[in-house]
Parts: sequence; structure tokens; C-alpha cells
Amino acid sequence: MSLVIESLKSYHRKLEFSCGKEMLDIYLHRQAKQDVKRKLSACFVLIGDEKKLIQGYYTLSSSTIPLNIVPGNIKKKLPQSYSSVPATLLGRLAVDNNYQGQGLGKLLLIDALKRSFEISKSIASLAVIVDPLDEKEEKFYKKYGFIVLPDSGKMFLSMKTISQLFK
Repeated sequence: MSLVIESLKSYHRKLEFSCGKEMLDIYLHRQAKQDVKRKLSACFVLIGDEKKLIQGYYTLSSSTIPLNIVPGNIKKKLPQSYSSVPATLLGRLAVDNNYQGQGLGKLLLIDALKRSFEISKSIASLAVIVDPLDEKEEKFYKKYGFIVLPDSGKMFLSMKTISQLFK
């Protein structure tokens, strides 16, 4: 089975995607294409041998995080004159119900981190941040090194840490 991750296109079968979380399904079905068109986010889809069927997807966009919630060991190396610092938001990540439990979430996450790291070489980004919907998602991201940012609901993985993955 060959797997490819590519930018969302109009020929992808979005309406057949169902991950079990209505918010993530509706986003892909109704909003993702418009967000891409408006440059609000970039959407990447995982497709297999049946080239138009979406097995999973994620979105990336630029964001900022307040300096006061950046982890102390990183914050102390940053100019205190900044009130916020640039980051990459991994806004959504979902795997279709028919493909869950096969490691595709990890594959999508690694692709998102690699893409974010590569882009950070040209456009500044201190970290990748996520905003998990529930405890299960928080557990997933913790497994890959993300740390909880206090009082924000967000999680953080520094670009420095990510760079170690792709040396």
C-alpha cells in the first residue's frame, strides 16, 4: 500500500471522511477548502492507493504565543521586549475511522512537524503548538514530546526539539 500526503485538492473525496469527531469532520467537509483559498490555513491530506479517498488530514497556519507562557528554559533565552513569539499552529489532525489504529496519526504528525521545521528555515517559528480537543488527544501529543502550556489549553514543541528529529 502506498501512502501520499499532499495539499487538499477539489478532487479529494472530502464528504466520505469520518473520524468520529463531528467538529473535525465538518471542518473538512465544509470549511477546509475555503480556509485554504483565503490563506487562513494549509490543509494536507493522506491518501492511499485509492487516490481520491482521504484517510487522514492536518492543517497548519502561522500563529503566535504570549511570551509569558513559553516554557522557562526557552523563555530565558529570548528578548523580554517581545510580548508574543511566532509559532506554527497544527490546528487539526484527524484519521478516518476506517484507518484508525494503523499509526497514521503518527505519520501525519511527523509530516506536519517536518513541514513546519522546513518552513521555519524561511519564516520564523519558535515552536509548533496544538490545542487538543480532549484528554485522549493531549495524551497523544504528550507521547511525542509536546508539553502543556500553563493556563492556555495549548501544547508546545520547540523547533529546536523538532530539529533533532530531522538531522
